[in-house]
Amino acid sequence: MKGFTAMLRYFTRHRWLLGLFLCTIVVEVAYAVASPLSLQYLVDDAFAPKNVRVFLIIFAVLIGGGVLHIAASLLGDYSLGKLSGEGIRQLRSELFDHVQKQSLPFYERYRVGDLVTRFSSDMASIERVVRASFPLLLKELLSVLLGLAMLFSIEWKLTLAVLAGSALMVVGPRLLQGRAEAVHASYKEAQERFSNTIDEMVKGHRTIKGLHLQRRFRERAGSQLRELFAFGLKQHMLNSLMERLPLTALLILNGVMIGFGGYLIFQDEITIGGFMAFFTLFLSVGQSGSNLSFLFPSLIESGVSFRRIGDILEARPDVPEAAKPVELPASFGSIRMDRVTFGYSAEADQLRDVSLKVAAGSYVAFVGPSGSGKSTALQLLSRFYDPRQGAVSIDGHDLRTVSEASLRKLAAPVAQDTFLFNTTIRDNLLLGGADRTEADMVEAAKRANIHDVIAGWPEGYDTPVRHEGGSLSGGERQRLAIARALLRKPKLLLLDEVTSALDPATEADINALLLRLRGAHTIIAVTHRLASVVNADTIYVFRDGAIAESGTHDELLQRNGLYRSLWEKQRGFHLSQDGLHATVDVDRLAKLAVFEGIEPSLLRDVASLFSTETCKEGEAIVREGEEGNKFYMIVRGKFEVAKLVPGKGENRVAVLQDGDHFGEIALLQNIPRTATVRALVPSVVLSVRREAFHRLTEEHPQMLAALERTLRQRI
Repeated sequence: MKGFTAMLRYFTRHRWLLGLFLCTIVVEVAYAVASPLSLQYLVDDAFAPKNVRVFLIIFAVLIGGGVLHIAASLLGDYSLGKLSGEGIRQLRSELFDHVQKQSLPFYERYRVGDLVTRFSSDMASIERVVRASFPLLLKELLSVLLGLAMLFSIEWKLTLAVLAGSALMVVGPRLLQGRAEAVHASYKEAQERFSNTIDEMVKGHRTIKGLHLQRRFRERAGSQLRELFAFGLKQHMLNSLMERLPLTALLILNGVMIGFGGYLIFQDEITIGGFMAFFTLFLSVGQSGSNLSFLFPSLIESGVSFRRIGDILEARPDVPEAAKPVELPASFGSIRMDRVTFGYSAEADQLRDVSLKVAAGSYVAFVGPSGSGKSTALQLLSRFYDPRQGAVSIDGHDLRTVSEASLRKLAAPVAQDTFLFNTTIRDNLLLGGADRTEADMVEAAKRANIHDVIAGWPEGYDTPVRHEGGSLSGGERQRLAIARALLRKPKLLLLDEVTSALDPATEADINALLLRLRGAHTIIAVTHRLASVVNADTIYVFRDGAIAESGTHDELLQRNGLYRSLWEKQRGFHLSQDGLHATVDVDRLAKLAVFEGIEPSLLRDVASLFSTETCKEGEAIVREGEEGNKFYMIVRGKFEVAKLVPGKGENRVAVLQDGDHFGEIALLQNIPRTATVRALVPSVVLSVRREAFHRLTEEHPQMLAALERTLRQRI
């Protein structure tokens, strides 16, 4: 009943339609209940005494009532259609608006399939009950109540007997209601899981095909479809049982009524006409009661749907807007983080007591190892999250007190995972901005070094984007995202690994662009590629959720701290402008523990053994359990290291980036890989095969001895 109460809130906004609908129901039910009563008067007062005058009067009343009934039905259908349509439209609109207001944690709790199922399956069941089941419920309830009143007026003893037996029609469905609700909820959840699988299959079709995961997804979908079948069968059987129990009770009542009614006729306590009217009216009331039982399954299903949608509507944004938000000006002096502590969950903090200041017009970089908190800091500066302790402020205004509209106008984030809408390139860039001209769009595309690429396509800026940008390369998506941000002319640019998917030439262009933007725009860039930020005004180095050191590139190198160690790790690689060929310096190899103690002359021979490999996003270059026969060094890119956990699938245990290496044991021993290494972005690696390395160690046994000694120490 909570669902009906919720819908009444929408219906009462259209009181005249609701009033008209209720009046038409009363007219329809009154005629349906009064019609059987005419039998008593026709038999006893017209047919038995053969009174034509009385017959004509009753006949005229029935015809007039019939015409009124038809008119009321038509008005009822119109008012119901408009009333229910408005109610459903408002509920859909409220749900859509409410979801849009939610913060990032909300979308981490609910997956795409969870939300789509609520908008599709749950809203469909609610629409069915509002348009059909709910009006029928009102009609049948009113029919039962008025019918019982009429039955009492005809013969109260017989009515009491029937009423006592009718309890059977209610008790059965009531006993099954709890089980039915649980099964309906389980069926909806199974639909969500299958919807999420379809979403992953469509969005990740390239990765699935590239990694040959079709069988795995077929098995997952098959398991979920079997689950849907099992819950669907239980749901069907319970619904059928809830419908058949009242029908069985109605048959028993028919026998009781005929037997007891016959007894009353023989005792002259009821006339034949009265019994005929009672019997006909009873059949009508019984049919109404039976119809109510048929409504139970749909009412239970809609109740589950109302509850599921209610869960969404009750969700409050984790990052709410202030009751009276402050409007930020078009420009600002500085942005600060003051003793900020934050964690995505209560169990762990990603940032601890972080304080920093960024002056307007400066170029600031956040660097550090993977998981150090640098991207999290940018998320807080974008106000996608609020700190648990401390404050993030612009010119002294805590971001929790400012209006979201003014913040989004001032600052433009560009994320590592670029999302594009399934429309044209032009629409993706302009995004409905009435103040953005065609010339502005072209200029922004040129600055992001993407205009010539677009112009070379047959449809140019009218080229359609498909699969949220999946029809474009990673570099094209990234440059479009930068152009889209520049087109908004923000004073603050928040960049999260924006060059991670770009080739060296384009990366150099983007880095040059950022230097040109410095001054007119404030730039805060998160990156793991230190060569991109050597010209930054200030570099903040994060480690374990805190700022380990800060300063310019030269200042940080002189301190011999974390920044210098990261810089040394990424130095010594050379990549061609097209990103297809790489080499490594001897000095860089000498810094690897695995080659410690090997003479430089021999390391030159080792360096010559390396081959360049390019990896697509999602491509696994090492698989757990497969034979290991290569050693890898990451020239540029990002990889996840995942281990298979029985019963839970893959679990990410580490992230590797520029300068990291893995697989050195494969140079000596033929053992299976202990983890899967998969590219998170388009990447370039250098690799050397065990066979080639063995040929070299056969010529230089001292190299093999040094390598074995190093590996023994590490193991």
